[in-house]
Amino acid sequence: MEIPLMSPNFPCDLHCHTTRSDGADSVQELIDHAARQGMRIVAITDHDIIPPERIIAGGLEISPEAYAKEKGVILLKGIEISCETEVEDVHIVCLGCNWKDAFFKQLQEAVAASKIEGYRILVERLNSDGIDISWKELLENNGTPIEESQIQKKMIFELIATKGYSSDWSSAKLMIKNNERYRINRRKPDPVNVIKEIHRCGGITILAHPHLISESVVINQKIISREEYIDILINAGLDGIEACYTYDKTSYSGNKSKEEIYTEIRQKYESRVSIMSGGSDYHADFKKGSARPRFIGECGVSEEYFYGNKLLKRLVD
Repeated sequence: MEIPLMSPNFPCDLHCHTTRSDGADSVQELIDHAARQGMRIVAITDHDIIPPERIIAGGLEISPEAYAKEKGVILLKGIEISCETEVEDVHIVCLGCNWKDAFFKQLQEAVAASKIEGYRILVERLNSDGIDISWKELLENNGTPIEESQIQKKMIFELIATKGYSSDWSSAKLMIKNNERYRINRRKPDPVNVIKEIHRCGGITILAHPHLISESVVINQKIISREEYIDILINAGLDGIEACYTYDKTSYSGNKSKEEIYTEIRQKYESRVSIMSGGSDYHADFKKGSARPRFIGECGVSEEYFYGNKLLKRLVD
C-alpha cells in the first residue's frame, strides 16, 4: 500500500517505528516513504530493540544509513526504551549510541522476557472479562508471523479494536490504562539508570510524549506530580524533551491542544534541557485502517533547529 502523499510539516522527524517493533513499514519502506515525502532527516526509534546493521534492498545487503543516503535522506539510528515499572508511558528516545555495547543485548533480553510474562497475564484477564483475543492471533500478526519476543502492547490494542471491542487502538489503550485490573506492572528498567547507561554508550536521551504520562504518578508508594517526576529525570541528566508531538492522534486524554502542550513544554523546560525535540511517532497506521493515522513529518523539528543544536548536529557530524 502506497503512503498518501502529504507535504510534511517538518523536514526532521525524530520518532518513527518500523516492523521491528509495532510499526507497519519495514526499515526500507520507511526510508522510501520518507524520501517520497521530501523528508531530510528521520530517526528509527523502535520499542526496546536496537536498529539493524544491514537491510536487504533490491536484492543487495546494505546498511540502512547508506540506503537512506542514496534516497537523499539522513537516517538516524535510535531506540525508544519503555521505562519505569510503576508508571505508564515513560519512554526514553535514545540516539547516537554505540549499539554494540553489551547494555543493549541485556536490555533486549530482559524486556522481551518481561513483556511475554506481562502480556500473557493481560490477555488472560481480557479473556476472562469477555474480550475474545488470543495469544495465537497476536503471533499470527495479520498474516506476518512474529516471535513471542516481538509482541508489542500496541498490537494488543490493535487486536482489541480489530475485533470490535473498541473504536480504535488508542481507545483500547485508554480502556486498558483506566482499568486497574488490566494494569500489569511488568518489569521495566529504571529511567535514571537508562539515562546513565545511554550516556556511557555515547548517546543522547529524550523524554518522549511527556503529556502521555499521568498528571500524578506513584513512585515508591509516594504520589508526586508529573512535573516532579520529570524533574527527577532532568536531575539525572536527561538531554531533551519531545515538545512537538501528535497528541491529537494518540491516547492523550487531556484537554490541551498539541500546540498548547508544545508552548507549555518550551516555557517550562527549554532552559533546563539541551533539546526541544519533535516526532510524529509514525507507525504507518494508515496500512491498518486507522481513522487518525500519523504521517512522517507531521511533528518534528526544522533543519535550522537540528543543525543549530549542538547535540543533534553531533549525530550527523
